[in-house]
Amino acid sequence: MATETARTAEAAASDHLTTTDRTALLRYMLLMRGIEARAMTLYRQGKVPGSFYDGFGQEAVSVGAAFAMAAEDRLCILHRDLGAHIVRGVTPARILGQYMGRAGGVTGGRDGNIHFGDRALGCVGMVSMLPDMMLVATGMAMAFKLRGEARCAITWFGDGSTSRGDFHEAMNWAGVQRLPVVFVLENNQFAYSTPVDQQFAVNPVRRAETYGFPGESVDGNDAEAMFDAVRRARERAIAGAGPTLIEAVTMRMHGHAAHDDMKYVPKDLVALWRERDPIDRQETRVRELGVDTAALRAEVEGEIEAGVQEALAMPMPDPATAADGVFAAEAEPLGDGHAPWSGFAR
Repeated sequence: MATETARTAEAAASDHLTTTDRTALLRYMLLMRGIEARAMTLYRQGKVPGSFYDGFGQEAVSVGAAFAMAAEDRLCILHRDLGAHIVRGVTPARILGQYMGRAGGVTGGRDGNIHFGDRALGCVGMVSMLPDMMLVATGMAMAFKLRGEARCAITWFGDGSTSRGDFHEAMNWAGVQRLPVVFVLENNQFAYSTPVDQQFAVNPVRRAETYGFPGESVDGNDAEAMFDAVRRARERAIAGAGPTLIEAVTMRMHGHAAHDDMKYVPKDLVALWRERDPIDRQETRVRELGVDTAALRAEVEGEIEAGVQEALAMPMPDPATAADGVFAAEAEPLGDGHAPWSGFAR
């Protein structure tokens, strides 16, 4: 089976990040992995309804990309990109409360699991089917252009999404209108059980060129490479040069969801990608800069455990409020999220 592994580049530290930035990238990735690990345990204990989807091994894609976005930008986040929510400022307690359907979760218990977004932080709630969020992000970018606003929208989607019409419609309109939008394709080698060599004959990076804008293939297990690629794409969008497609080459290290034992994935392929773990890579970089990563890990674990206890203490939503918020009484604008990159402070 052909894989995309050969096209990934060697790790290269960014010239646009301070030691504090690099440590923050590691911290956000540790939070994402730790929260999802605890959520999986809660799922197996029967406290998380439905199924559970995680992004184990893909932390660099969402964290590195979201880190490059400004507070006023808008994020359309996919289910394996919890790191983007964390970068924007959503707390572990609210995320875990969301998974358990608690009143203190992001949607107030209206939806358990993965379909959530915090409007106040500029995070748009995920829409199934995929890649519908590409159209949402493209529409937002169209609004930015019509209003003359120097803002950018970004969205994430999987390799399976590239086989659907929504993908092509969003790419075409964004290209024709030269919209300020960044498309992040998470090429994690499998669309459920379909490998990428059965998914497309022409790589989507080349397809972007046919819609009139550039595409770039990036090592999706390198948070700093992801940051750099999205930073360049955002600057290009804000300058009025139009959209960019970024292919983040990575690997889905767990099954499609908690119920999937991924027997269809060759074990040697998983072993190969385990050696490219994005957190291990960033931790090595940060440790070489003199940061006490053991202390950082302990701090993150404490924050997650506090979040777990806070979420478990949240009540279930009041059934009498079940119909609240079904219809919007008035348009509620999206707010600005956290933009932690030091470059925005200059």
